[in-house]
Amino acid sequence: MKRDLSANPAWQEKDLGQPLPDSPHACSVCLPTWKSIIGYEEGREKVMKRMRVGYPRFFKHPTVERLFDNAKVEVAGENEEVIVLPTRASVQRAHRWVERRAETAVRITSYHGLQVLIVPAKAKAEADAYWRFSGEVVSSRHAQDFLDGKPREGSKSHLIARALTKFTGSTPENTFILASGMAAVTSVLRALPGVLAGKKTLQLEFPYVDCLKVQEHFGHGVVYLNEATGESFDEALQRIRQGEFAGVFTELPSNPLLRSVDLARVAKACADGATPLIVDDSAAGPLNVDALRIADVVTSSLTKWISGEGDVMAGMVALRENSPFAPALRELLRSDAVEGAPLYIGDAEVLLSNLKGYAKRMKTVNANGLELATWLADHPAVAQVWHPSLTNRENYDAVRRKNGGYGGLLSFVLKTPKKTSKVYDALRLSKGPSFGTIFTLVCPYMMLAHYHELEWTEACGVPTHLLRVSCGLEPIDSIKAAFEEALALA
Repeated sequence: MKRDLSANPAWQEKDLGQPLPDSPHACSVCLPTWKSIIGYEEGREKVMKRMRVGYPRFFKHPTVERLFDNAKVEVAGENEEVIVLPTRASVQRAHRWVERRAETAVRITSYHGLQVLIVPAKAKAEADAYWRFSGEVVSSRHAQDFLDGKPREGSKSHLIARALTKFTGSTPENTFILASGMAAVTSVLRALPGVLAGKKTLQLEFPYVDCLKVQEHFGHGVVYLNEATGESFDEALQRIRQGEFAGVFTELPSNPLLRSVDLARVAKACADGATPLIVDDSAAGPLNVDALRIADVVTSSLTKWISGEGDVMAGMVALRENSPFAPALRELLRSDAVEGAPLYIGDAEVLLSNLKGYAKRMKTVNANGLELATWLADHPAVAQVWHPSLTNRENYDAVRRKNGGYGGLLSFVLKTPKKTSKVYDALRLSKGPSFGTIFTLVCPYMMLAHYHELEWTEACGVPTHLLRVSCGLEPIDSIKAAFEEALALA
């Protein structure tokens, strides 16, 4: 029987390494203590040997690992390593990127219909980095079907695209489904005419870690504005008007600080400078915010709120139909969704099933997020809470849908930061990376996403001891009770 994580959360040492949810294709994993977080980030054997799964771009699923091992035995030579990629286009991109980065020759071969990049052992880290940052992954379902000798052809992405239009306001022809949220971001980046012309991109607001890194790795560099306010924001808008950038990227709201930029001002500057505006709405979801009304392009991780179950990876790109950039982007995005990083049919079927509950789930999630954020903000042990209802609310409200809420994602810090580890360890809620699941999920976000660059993130104004909460569907009183008990230790 599957474990019901809403009623029986994974929060203790004995749960370390358990999949979240209780599924062979889970996209998260239990890291129940502060010590286990550090052990995972430092690759300590005591922690790693207990990890049954992990977030798929960062941690190869055991089934995917077995696929890699089988391919290595069959096609690689001595002192060579492999990564398996879903399509010819993706392996060719990986080939060019790894050769340039590792400054060594690599080669491509086919493995029973899949594509394999074969690299010298010294280039393995670069090959793994391509897998992580591009998001062009072979999913655990695809790997399992392949290993079982039953790989499936075909696509159901068009059905997902059609289903999503009632939330996004886009059309099926302007909606593109890819293997992951990061594949969606990299696909847009590659398609920007300005990137092809050699221009840098601009990132507004402190972003989810890899949204910034893909611009560094796959573009021509990125100009980064940590907080889109004041004189520095005015200067950035002027540079946009002058046409300096290939594209402007931002998240609405941002992750993990849940801040929202003044999107109307940015959009006006982008129109003046003939520059595409790309907004990622993963943190709140299209049921809550109508970013496409203003942005040229919206990207979203369907892995999160839209799936809700945490058992399938997928990403979306939606184009605003009347955007002047739509014709040029549409052609390249359509090609990538089919030939570059398509969503495997087995994953598409699961996502289609999960999608049916999206609207109903979000009503509960919105209510829980709002009440928990308000409650935490008044708690004597809490120094600050970030949530769209409390953070840049006017900017968020400007793109919030008429019946939309503020989402279930929030972050907070304690008045006594050194007690965060004790509070985290005692918290009787499931603990691990990712968000958007039907059960509440908590993590010390900076420790997981930025462990090796914490000085930089502190300089950006993001506290190391920040705890991020993804509210689930549990009764709000039970969520608050879990925090009340743990916060008593602060």
